[in-house]
Amino acid sequence: QVQLVESGGGLVQPGGSLRLSCAASGFTFSIYDMRWYRQAPGKERELVADITSTSSSTNYADSVKGRFTISRDNAKNTGYLQMNSLKPEDTAVYLCYARPTRGTLGQTYWGQGTQVTVSS
Repeated sequence: QVQLVESGGGLVQPGGSLRLSCAASGFTFSIYDMRWYRQAPGKERELVADITSTSSSTNYADSVKGRFTISRDNAKNTGYLQMNSLKPEDTAVYLCYARPTRGTLGQTYWGQGTQVTVSS
């Protein structure tokens, strides 16, 4: 069964940190690029960060650059999003997404999301 399962969300004070995890199963994670999106109530889904299958390249939204770090451990079939200096505007449901890397074929997958709330 193919799954992407996020974890690590929660309630944190402004300025705090959280580390999100995205555990993959049922497909060959190591040949998939991975992205983190977020969606706040009443807002469109926003691409937060992405990473290639080999971790050779990462990209970030301007709103999180310098505060968030995307990474992955293919041996553990898990991706991560380290979030530092959190702000109230970072409050959203965070979702991971996987798609086959360039030159490979396959389906795309979404996780179910994990809630991050930044509030004092």
